[in-house]
Formats: sequence, structure tokens, C-alpha cells
Amino acid sequence: MTTGIPTLLVLALSAAAICAILIVLLRPRLQRYALARPNARSSHKVPTPQGAGIAVVAATLLIGGGYALTTGAAPPALLFAATPLIALVGLVDDIRPILVLPRLLLQAIAVGLVVLTAPSELRLAPALPLALERALLLITALWFVNLVNFMDGLDLMTAAEAVPITATLAVLGVSGLLPLPATLIAAALCGALLGFAPFNRPVAKVFLGDVGSLPIGLLLGWCLLELAWNGHIVAALLLPLYYLADATLTLLRRMLRGEPFWAAHRTHFYQRATDNGFTVLRVVGEVFALNLVLAALAGLSVALTSKGADIVLLAVGAGAVAVALRRFSRPHAMNSSRRG
Repeated sequence: MTTGIPTLLVLALSAAAICAILIVLLRPRLQRYALARPNARSSHKVPTPQGAGIAVVAATLLIGGGYALTTGAAPPALLFAATPLIALVGLVDDIRPILVLPRLLLQAIAVGLVVLTAPSELRLAPALPLALERALLLITALWFVNLVNFMDGLDLMTAAEAVPITATLAVLGVSGLLPLPATLIAAALCGALLGFAPFNRPVAKVFLGDVGSLPIGLLLGWCLLELAWNGHIVAALLLPLYYLADATLTLLRRMLRGEPFWAAHRTHFYQRATDNGFTVLRVVGEVFALNLVLAALAGLSVALTSKGADIVLLAVGAGAVAVALRRFSRPHAMNSSRRG
């Protein structure tokens, strides 16, 4: 079952409007109870309210999930339990930081509700025992949720990453290449992030907070997993490739240096770019453009359905990401950084 582009546009616009209205209503309370104060690891210079992710997630579930229920093609019920749960973990962590191990355990419970309860016929590696495959998926999904959180450290960064991904997923859904529930959630999340973007453009008036980045990571990861389960693993890898590369390489680099990799820091490539003279808008603009390239490569992967083509497309995507990471890690000629 598929749906048309006009319907998805209406859903996206509705989610954008609801998200924007909720942010306006919530901002005074966030200003009072969830103020992010600048520190040595921050990219912002003035105290800024965080927690607008509540609006993004609420608009996504209300519009995407609500419409899915009316069509009889609702997402898994446990996704509606897991998303508020992981959002609650993020909300508490925004206000009063939770220790690393309890935080990871709570996140793992939320992710497990989605991954471990999926139908057994949905497989990525049939040669592996189902239990082992699901355990590996749980670890991967938990990492993905956290890397989305780690990468939400610059104004508009999450929108620059997730909008191209969700828009591409929605288009693939129109073509019948993604199940309808994931298509609707992707369209609604895309719209909600567009509704959030004007409030988060440099210099940001409000941040997502962990209450937003964690559930966004869960919803985005679930949509990508649905794409992979439908036989498009390479496309599911290409779409978030910049986030995967930046966060994973940064983690490995910190581990090799013996640094406390679980602690907050500002050594991601996109953060180093602002230290190297790139403006915030230049960084997110280049990330957005890179994600459009990766989206086009993912579309080609789905269209060509060839293993040989997949290898070439992955190599091209990896090369494009490598160029961006190299640029961000070197001083920019115009040293006129403006942080958001």
C-alpha cells in the first residue's frame, strides 16, 4: 500500500505548523526550566532554552502516527511506547544529567522495544541465528540513536542531516519501496523539523535537547531499518553516511587516544570546522549539500538494483564524505567564524 505526494506534502506541512505552534507555546517554560548554559564544549555563547524536541516528536507522532492509524497501516504499537520513553530519558538528562550506565540501559530498553519485537521474517543476514542478528541490530540501533544525539551540537545541524534523509524516504515510499507506516512517519518528521528550523537557525533561539535528538534518532533509525529490511541495505547506509562517519571516526579517535569517549566534548569534525574558521551556516550548508548527494546516490542504488553498482555508489559516497571531513579538519582560508 502506498500514498501519493500531495498527501505527504499535507502531512509534512501540518507537522511543520503544529511543531512551530508548540515551540512558541513551550519556549517560555523551556526558558525557565531547561536553559542550556555555555561551557567549554558548547558552540553557543549565550544561555539558550533547550527542549524544543518535544514539539518535533509530538508533531511527528500526532500527524504521522495519527494518519497511519486512520489508514489501518499504523507503525508497530511499541514504537509509540518506545519513542516517549526515550524522549523522557532525554528530558530528565536535559534537566538533571543521568549517569552513563543507567542512561544507556534506559535507552537500550526503548530501542529493544522496537528492534527485538520486530517480526522474525524481517532479516538482514539470514545466515546468522536470529538472536545474534537482533542483538547486533540492537547495538547498532543504540549507537545510531546516540550518534544523532552527539551530532546535534550546532545550529541547524540535525535539520541539515535529517530533512534530506526523511524527504528521500518519503519519496521512496511513494514508489512503494518503503512500507507505508515508515513513509508517513518520515514525511511527518521531515515537516516537523522544517517547522523547528526557523527557531534553530544561527543564532538559535531554542535547541532540540536530548528530549528531541534521542527520539529523532530512534524514529529515523527505525525508518532506515525498514528500508534495509525491504532489501535496500546500501541505500539505508548511504543516507546517513555523513553522521555515521563523523561520529564513528571521532569515537575511534578518542578511544585510541585513551580519552574518556563517553564524556561530552567538541572534537567532532563539524565542531572542529567552526574552530577552523568555518561559519556555522557554511558548515551546515555543506552538510546539507553533501546529504543531497548521498540521497541521490541512495536513489540510484534503489533504481539500479545491482551489486556492482552498489559497490561503486558506496565508494562514491564514502569519497564525498571523506572530502567533507578533510575540509572540516583543516583551517579555512576565511577565518571569520560565527558560532550559533
